Amino acid sequence: MTIGLVLLSGMMGVIVWWLFRQTINVQPWQAQAVLPEVPAAAASTSAKTALWVFLGVASSLFALFVSAYAMRLSFQDWAPLPRPPLLMLNTAVLVGASLAMQWTVQGARREDSQRVRRGLLASGLLTLGFLAGQLVVWKQLDAAGYFLTSSPATSFFYLLTAVHGAHVLGGLVAWARATSRAWRGGDPARVRLGIELCATYWHYLLGVWAVLYALLVSNELGLAICSAATPL
Repeated sequence: MTIGLVLLSGMMGVIVWWLFRQTINVQPWQAQAVLPEVPAAAASTSAKTALWVFLGVASSLFALFVSAYAMRLSFQDWAPLPRPPLLMLNTAVLVGASLAMQWTVQGARREDSQRVRRGLLASGLLTLGFLAGQLVVWKQLDAAGYFLTSSPATSFFYLLTAVHGAHVLGGLVAWARATSRAWRGGDPARVRLGIELCATYWHYLLGVWAVLYALLVSNELGLAICSAATPL
């Protein structure tokens, strides 16, 4: 298992290093010097590169948590949690938020302000619904006697869902800024950039949650990951 964890950490380190090199090679100050008439292009490249660097770091964090989960899952005292039915509905809501954000991107590219506003409102409400649903799941588990310190399984459930929820809350800050610009009728290029960055982040959050959801509701999948990472 140690070898698997080292290889996973090394892969994530290579990704982050490559993204950092891409950031250095962009050199937006030179782009502005050569093409002073299009500073927005350099700003767009810098913002997108910064987002991908952040996603690389966040992926490293989630990978370490998933590795720790798989390691602990192999112990004999592991007692799985019941599968909260609401998790499936929460997953569907997050899928809807991601689709709404992508629909908003298409509206921004067509400079359809009405579609942008409706899409941002829909994605924001769905995302808030996802967070509210996660809180309800916590409340249901707590009422059933599954507390944070009840067992390793409950501890990991609260930890993984809390870390993911914190990233969702961070995304809502960027969503609020993009929504504010869209409602004020700001520069279309900046509005579109903000929406595209939000959409990329929402798709990432959905992908991470899909992995976490599969691990949390399926012990067989978790054991398979653990076995695959364990050297023969």
